[in-house]
Amino acid sequence: MFHVDTAVLLRRLFDLFFIEYDTRRVHIAGVTRHVTAAWATKCARNLVMSWDDARAEGIGFLIRDSAVYFTEGLDAVFTALGARVMPILPGVPRMNAIAERWVGSCRREATDRILITSERHLRLVVDEYAHHYNDHRPHRSLGQRSPDGPHAPHHPPKTSRPTSPGTTDSEG
Repeated sequence: MFHVDTAVLLRRLFDLFFIEYDTRRVHIAGVTRHVTAAWATKCARNLVMSWDDARAEGIGFLIRDSAVYFTEGLDAVFTALGARVMPILPGVPRMNAIAERWVGSCRREATDRILITSERHLRLVVDEYAHHYNDHRPHRSLGQRSPDGPHAPHHPPKTSRPTSPGTTDSEG
């Protein structure tokens, strides 16, 4: 979860998101002015219900921070899928580096460049950025592919051994 301070209304808004670590796919679960444990649990439950069975069963673990609104109710949503819940230690954001990287990218590339006026506006901006992030933005850890984009790398993979000018890799 991260917050965005609105310059127009002078309010702080919160965005709850989840990231699939293997594909780096981002799911926006909700935006609100008032974060509660019940709201976070409801958002997680709604997100899980929107997934197909293969995606839901593929969740192996949930890495989350130790905020007060991440309670046993939210943990139960994921443990029901067979996922292991792993809270990070306080003051150690590197334990959740992929989520921290997404928050930084979202802020630098989207929310810091726009005057957010309302919850609805933030939801539109973050949804659009998540769509860009999932469908078009290249990721170094995925071989310069996007999470939902074509599965062929943009650059051919490097061979592990040099080839001579008249041979191909299969000729050895």
